[in-house]
Amino acid sequence: MDRKSHHPDQIYIDGLANNDSEVIHAIYKKFVPKVVGYIKNNSGDEDKAQDVVQEVLILLFDQAKAKKLQLTCPFDAYFFLLCKRKWLNELKKHSNKGVTINKELTSIDGSVDEMVLQSEHFDEKQQLYDMMFQKLGEKCQELLKLSFALPSMEEVAEKLMVTYGYVRKKKSLCIGQLTQWIQENNRFKSIKNT
Repeated sequence: MDRKSHHPDQIYIDGLANNDSEVIHAIYKKFVPKVVGYIKNNSGDEDKAQDVVQEVLILLFDQAKAKKLQLTCPFDAYFFLLCKRKWLNELKKHSNKGVTINKELTSIDGSVDEMVLQSEHFDEKQQLYDMMFQKLGEKCQELLKLSFALPSMEEVAEKLMVTYGYVRKKKSLCIGQLTQWIQENNRFKSIKNT
């Protein structure tokens, strides 16, 4: 697959990654009303629409922070389609509600669909990781969090008041356990096959 050039709307993704309040305000002003209108027209209300928007913005923030989100299509279409699909999945979970899909609200092209699928795939992997991370013991969780936050394992050892050798060994064991649980999980198998 060839890498497409970044879309000028990458500024919204970069702004989210940097927690830029002006960019976040611009997203709420320009793009959120369309999502709210869509959800209100499809068995939702203002609160549910805001919940969907928050979930999608958190997903985009996480993906942007992980440097795994390079926009190749307009932000408007991408954001709207992510919100729309999240809302339709919510409705499907509570399947006693009718769903009306107005195709005219967004122009969907291959680039937008591809980006949405990448974001949904990233979200699934993140949810699985978070679920398995919570199964780890307190010490493993603390060690891994510190190793992600601090620049060196020497600093992690100092912070935990243990030896460097112990930290390296323990981190290896914790990551090994986490990896094993993830790979044994049925969700991992389905994520891997998509």
